[in-house]
Order: sequence, then C-alpha cells, then structure tokens
Amino acid sequence: MFEKLFKLDEHGTSVKTEIIAGTTTFLTMAYIIFVNPQMLSAAGMDSGSVFVATCLAAALGCFIMGFYANYPVALAPGMGLNAFFSFVVVGHMGYSWQVALGAVFLSGICFTLLSLFKIREWIINSIPMPMRKGIAAGIGLFLALIALKNSGIVISNPPTLIALGDMHALPAILACLGFFLTIALAHYRVKGGVMVAILAITLIGFLAGDVEYNGLMSMPPSIAPTFLQMDIAGAFNVGMISVVFAFLFVDLFDTSGTLIAVADKGKLLDKDGNLPRLNRALLADSGASIAGSMLGTSTTTSYIESIAGVAEGGRTGLTAVTVGVLFLIALFFAPLAGMIPAYATTGALLYVAVLMIEGLKTINWDDITEAAPVVVVTLMMPLTFSIANGISLGFIAYAAIKVMSGKYKEVSASVWFLAVLFLGKMIFFPG
Repeated sequence: MFEKLFKLDEHGTSVKTEIIAGTTTFLTMAYIIFVNPQMLSAAGMDSGSVFVATCLAAALGCFIMGFYANYPVALAPGMGLNAFFSFVVVGHMGYSWQVALGAVFLSGICFTLLSLFKIREWIINSIPMPMRKGIAAGIGLFLALIALKNSGIVISNPPTLIALGDMHALPAILACLGFFLTIALAHYRVKGGVMVAILAITLIGFLAGDVEYNGLMSMPPSIAPTFLQMDIAGAFNVGMISVVFAFLFVDLFDTSGTLIAVADKGKLLDKDGNLPRLNRALLADSGASIAGSMLGTSTTTSYIESIAGVAEGGRTGLTAVTVGVLFLIALFFAPLAGMIPAYATTGALLYVAVLMIEGLKTINWDDITEAAPVVVVTLMMPLTFSIANGISLGFIAYAAIKVMSGKYKEVSASVWFLAVLFLGKMIFFPG
C-alpha cells in the first residue's frame, strides 16, 4: 500500500526511513502547538479551541501534501502571520478575530485561484528577489519585537517610543535563558531543540512557582468557539484589502521558497531545476489555509523545518503523513500546552527571527537602488507594527527609487501594479 501511494522504491527510501524523517520534522516544528494558541488568544480567541484548530489544520495540511502532492513537506499555522493576525489586524486595526479569519479564508481562495490559473509563476518571477528577502527579514524583526515585548524585555516609553524593561524580573531572565538555550541546542543540531528549550524554561518557571501544573494529558478541548466563526462578509471591507493581500503575498512567497529549498535539499527537482507537481503542492498549501480558517486559526503554510526530515532521508509524502499523525496525537496534550508561559516561547520566536533575517546576506549592498527599498520594507514592518504597511511602503519605495534613479526599465509590470495599488490605498484609504 505504501509503495503504491508514495512510490518509495522510486525515491530510494523505505517506510522506516520516512517515519523517522517525519518524527524528526515534527519535533523541530512542534513549538507551534504551544506558540500559536498564545498568539491568537491575544486576539480574544479561546486558546483551547485554537490549540485544537492548530493541530487539526496542521494534520490536514500534512495529509493533503503527503497523499496528493507526495512531498516530504509539513504544514502548520505560520509564524509571523499569526502575530500579524492578532497584534495588527485585531489589536491595532480594531477588526474582530472573526473578520480576520474571513481575510485568511479569502486569501486562501485567492491562492487557490492563482495556483489553478498558473498566475503564481508570473507574480513570483516578476517580483525582485531582494524584495522577497526584505519581506522575510521584516517579518523576522516583527516577530522579534513581539517576543521581546511579551517577555517584558522591551517596554513602551513615550519619550523614546520603546525602552529596556526590568531585566531583574523572572520573565525577562527566563526569556533570555530560553533564547541562549535554543541557540545552543540549534548549534549542536539537537533534534527538537526548540521544543526542548520551551519545555525546559516552563519547568524552571514551575520550580520557581510561576507556572501552575494542570496535568499533561486530557481529551481535546472543544473547537466550537472558533469552528466556522469566520466573518467573510466583514473581510470584504475596503480597509481589509491590504490585509488579505498581506496574508496572500507572504504565504505565496513563503510557500514557494520553502518548497524549492526542501526539494533542492532532497534532490527532488528535475533536470531543469523545476519542481514536479508544483501546482499540487501549492493547492495543498492553499487548501490547508482555507480549512484552517474554518477551524479557527491563522494562515497555514509549508514549514522550512521540513528540511530536518529530508536530511534524515525523507523523500516522499509518507514523511508529511507521519507529521500529520503526530499532530493528531498532540491533541491529547492540551493541558501541557496551556501551561506554557509567554516567556518560554520567546527563545523560539527569536530563533525563527534569526533564520528569517539571514536572507539579507544575499542582498547586493553595492547597488543602493536595490538595498534602499529592502531596508524600507525590513524596517517598516516592526516600526509600523504591520506586515501589510511594510510591504506597501517597500513596493512604493522600490518603484519610486528606480524611476528617480533612471532605472525604470528594471521595474516589472507586476511591481508597477502593486506600487500603484498600495499608493492608492494609502491616499484614499489610510490607516
């Protein structure tokens, strides 16, 4: 059965290898089980329901990717977009989490249509690579700011906007320790190091009397508070255009980059460097986002941590299916997830930020017309506390700088379209 479904012999792998690879991938990304409920509960969502939605959306995405696309790529609610969902769309812009879920649903529909009509290739190929790297780095800095804020390391200060918090406080101390431990475990390539660090800091918090023990296992909480609660009509508000686009745009490039990176690592690209069954993989991703919004979680996307499983020999969809099964098993560990304090996940968020900022090393810093727009998009995300604003200002800056530098021929049609669209939105629909 496994041979027929996943073509194991053709890919030079075995059931045992695939299961080991899937377990490895799960351990490297399981931190999302703890982090996502915390992120979305800040938007007023029921954390127990979000925990269930996270596990189910991840499992469903992995199953679609495994059975339909036959790739060793795991999916789960994406980091960065969950923060954007809670702290910007709901917290800053004032929309309800139901409307935010509606925006996730619409972005998933748009992603599906782009994949079906093969418009995705035109968009990706015409967006400058430096801008893609800048967007990823900006999201990384945005995540870092949220992590530092939630742990009390960075606080608001009217005269200077922000300032250093109380570094004698237990949350700040344990947040720093968690980051140092996470990086050390990553350096030694410890499998599941991020999750180990989160659990270790939680244990220290428990021993210090700051964490209350609620048990380890139980039946899964009810998903009713978030199930089918998305407000699609509310997401059609003109002010939500940039939000829907941000969800779509980030997921589009994040997914494409992840798929190519994982396929390259596993030598799954064809002789021309293309990814076979790419549309199937993209449809798996968009389908998981649509299902995730219905279940009650932010955008579900492909995880770069899948490379860990590929490094262990994973080559087929059985790896992804294994991850999906483990996410279903995780449903019974809700009490443990509920015990995790915010400062215990700071190290994981900062670690993800480091990985996302790494792409800036490929920017041609000698070309100021390339570097300046990247700096704009990277800095404006955390400084405006908005992924959408960062993307908008970045594209406007790119087009304007190229024109004023006499390099207008380097601006593609899609970049012109996006720059004009964002400029119009800021002029006529500010905020």
